[in-house]
Amino acid sequence: MVEKFMKAALSCAKKALAEGEVPIGAVVVLDGKIISRGHNRRTKKQIATAHAEIEAIEKACKKLGSWRIPECEIYVTLEPCPMCMGAMLNARIKKVYFGAYEAKGRSMTHALAVSDLVNHKIEVEGGIMREECSEILSDFFGRMRARAKSANKDEAPRQ
Repeated sequence: MVEKFMKAALSCAKKALAEGEVPIGAVVVLDGKIISRGHNRRTKKQIATAHAEIEAIEKACKKLGSWRIPECEIYVTLEPCPMCMGAMLNARIKKVYFGAYEAKGRSMTHALAVSDLVNHKIEVEGGIMREECSEILSDFFGRMRARAKSANKDEAPRQ
């Protein structure tokens, strides 16, 4: 079941990729069914908070008619950033599953999930389909670096 939902999150990430966004996708699941989907839209919307997780959580809250969704789980292709983990805590999400590890955010994500500073705790399970989730991100950033390098080569030297 876990892989089924992570594959759905990867489909959302591919949608983000097709739109030129960082390929991150998320799905919210309730009672074994996907109730919402989201993918990164920061570039398109030019809004810093337009992350896949935020989009999926907002849609789930609207669908369920509550900002509290404590029976829901979320599946995301990349370990959530502190902002997204904060949204998950506020929504009272039961569990987060993620694929690729974010080296810069890992300790903060787990620290927030189990912190005594908040009144809710979230179970966290990482590394679900880790290779597939990492690969789509690595390929995207590799192509970005190659384009940037090519653009720099094409510029005429200044004298």
